[in-house]
Amino acid sequence: MKTTRIMAVAVLMVASGLALHAAQPPGIKRTDLQRHDLSVPGREVVQVRVELAPGVSFPKHTHPGEEIIYVLEGTWEYTVEGKPPVTLKAGEVLFIPAGTIHSAKNVGSGNGAELATYVVEKGKPLLMLVK
Repeated sequence: MKTTRIMAVAVLMVASGLALHAAQPPGIKRTDLQRHDLSVPGREVVQVRVELAPGVSFPKHTHPGEEIIYVLEGTWEYTVEGKPPVTLKAGEVLFIPAGTIHSAKNVGSGNGAELATYVVEKGKPLLMLVK
């Protein structure tokens, strides 16, 4: 009985992992790197590597906390609500306040990658798409 439960949990874990990878649109890859509770009650930090193929956009969205972006590779154009678009290259950074609508596009000719660090409310979805 115990072995059956362990096997069932293992199957669910593998299936959910495959579903997350299958749900990523073509040209967009998000890789969770780490997630930790903070000393501030109800907050956690999440780091994600985001990769975009040339010409690919990540649609308008928000986060339940702040996002700190460090461009690892390529040329990115960020559109942040209330500000003119900004173009960043590898080694440059951007801060996005909590709840701010924003989007990103790889405007370079090669692959683009960023390190996104989120300081967010624990238990809320990390990303909410906006129409």
